[in-house]
Amino acid sequence: MTSPRTLLTLLVALVAAFAVTSPASAQSGLSKTGLGYETGPTNRLIMGGEWLFRLDQTGLGDTQGFQRQTSRAGWTATTVPNAWNATDTSVESMVGTVGWYRKDFKLPSASRRYSYVIRFESVNYRARVWLNGKPVGTNNGAYLPWEIRLPSGYLKREGTNRLVVRVDNRRYPTDFPPSGLTVAGTPAGGWWNYGGILREVYLRQIDRVDISRMVVRPELDCAACDAKVLVRATLRNYGDRPERIRATVNFGGRRMMLGAATVGPKKFATVSRRITVRNPKLWEPGSPNLYTTRVDVRGRGEDALRVGWMVKTGIRTIKLQPDGTMLLNGKKLNYRGMGIHEDDPNLGFAIGSAQRRAIIAETKEIGATLLRSHYPLHPQLHELADEAGIMIWSEIPVYAVKTQYLARADVRRLAAKELEANILANQNHPSVVTWSIGNELSSRPGPVQSYYIQRAVRQAKALDPTRPVGIAVAGYPFAGCRKEYAPLDVIGVNDYFGWYPGPNGAIADRDSLSEYLDSVRACYPNKSVVVSEFGVEANRNGPVEEKGTFEFQQDFIRFRAAVYGSKPWLGGAVYWALREFRVRPNWDGGNPRPNSPIHEKGLLRFGDSSKKPAWTDMQQMIQQTQQLGAPPQ
Repeated sequence: MTSPRTLLTLLVALVAAFAVTSPASAQSGLSKTGLGYETGPTNRLIMGGEWLFRLDQTGLGDTQGFQRQTSRAGWTATTVPNAWNATDTSVESMVGTVGWYRKDFKLPSASRRYSYVIRFESVNYRARVWLNGKPVGTNNGAYLPWEIRLPSGYLKREGTNRLVVRVDNRRYPTDFPPSGLTVAGTPAGGWWNYGGILREVYLRQIDRVDISRMVVRPELDCAACDAKVLVRATLRNYGDRPERIRATVNFGGRRMMLGAATVGPKKFATVSRRITVRNPKLWEPGSPNLYTTRVDVRGRGEDALRVGWMVKTGIRTIKLQPDGTMLLNGKKLNYRGMGIHEDDPNLGFAIGSAQRRAIIAETKEIGATLLRSHYPLHPQLHELADEAGIMIWSEIPVYAVKTQYLARADVRRLAAKELEANILANQNHPSVVTWSIGNELSSRPGPVQSYYIQRAVRQAKALDPTRPVGIAVAGYPFAGCRKEYAPLDVIGVNDYFGWYPGPNGAIADRDSLSEYLDSVRACYPNKSVVVSEFGVEANRNGPVEEKGTFEFQQDFIRFRAAVYGSKPWLGGAVYWALREFRVRPNWDGGNPRPNSPIHEKGLLRFGDSSKKPAWTDMQQMIQQTQQLGAPPQ
């Protein structure tokens, strides 16, 4: 038992630690610029500049560990976003550990009229946050944004505030993606387990009333029809008295009232309207027309802007026909896409604007019209895709979760939270054409997965009724027709025929692919069937029949070009992947001469982004495909 004297000593040490002014406190790093993306509220202050970081080497629990981490010694300067193990490919790095971040900052105003919310775009994986020595919030899960209101009583209106974030990236079988062990006993997990504050952090300064949620949703009955655009703002009053507000919207240069409301103290209110757009310019690949939408909220009788919100809207319609054909603006979709992971040899997951712009440029160069990842992409990638006319298959990282864990209510609750967060964060982007609820769950789903699919599809449709909902599954012939997929709109099959053998050699023969795809179509005649992944490792020259050679990869793609091209009902195919990325220690990916931990199915090399020979073959496949066809007769 800890003695009262020891407790008093720890408390004094903790207070002293927070009284210290570090070099970081001299420069708060708060800025209105530098975020890299425009979509969202106008009251954002980027928490840039210098942060401090240290790995946890105490082995203590949260409380004692926190007290130790706030001492003066052992911190190093860094910036955020940051992956602390960006260049560490050891087994220990993949397993994960605990790291601590510290940021000193001063508020932009000492006035008590302002409230403050801090937003983290992505932290991997478990985060605990303290403000000036007091706990203010926690979060589990990566790749998606989350927010914490900073309690007014904890803030220093004048002077330096200290933010401390504990990040634990050790993974468990119930996480997304889950941890596990390979047959060799090394840690698995789908892709490299980068630890840290992996995307931007910003502070919102709130003048009593804030926009907590914004929906800008086009409603289009036909490609030649006039459009309706739903604009709906959910307001939150952070103050202690009712606030009368009026909201205006500027849509494509047309300014109009959005609505007026009285928002009670600590309450929410919603204002909305549907805007008619005659002869709209539609968004689609090759013609990514965008409408700038700006919502402003002001107080009654006041000219001062409380908060604004900006989003660029694309008007388009995506609909599933009774025969399973997916139509974008009335045109048949048969996209060719690229899989991606946000990874860099030096930065790890914490890539910047330059890398994101390069991804879009490479996607355009090869001619693809869709991007897919195993998790929600960075906000700037969404904006760049909107501008470039590139569609996005937006997936939550419910990846290869074993049924015994999916059966747990807490795991399904976390999955529902991730799906909701993804839709709320990204629904205003016209580039998103599919919400995907998972990847490579059991290929023979039973009651547990059926329950999950039903609930997830219902949730997605309630939040956004305008987009199809899909799932990606391992392509195995023995799976048969699965009634559990009935609620879904899109079935994505991951095609590795002729590369991996599969259970009992089920997919060892590539010549079985065509028949398999036809069987999937027969099982789900009223759904869009797409190839959600296909690809093989390549890192050297050699015989065409030898796995792992550039020649094998080229032949693999040429074979797929012929097979996919013979399926007029196919809704699309996604090559996995555009760029190489890190997976896990001892990764071989089916390659007899691997280069662990690099996933070498990519068409661009990990170190220098140089093109493999198969780049040209994939480009030719894309050029031979009509990705956005004529309207069906």
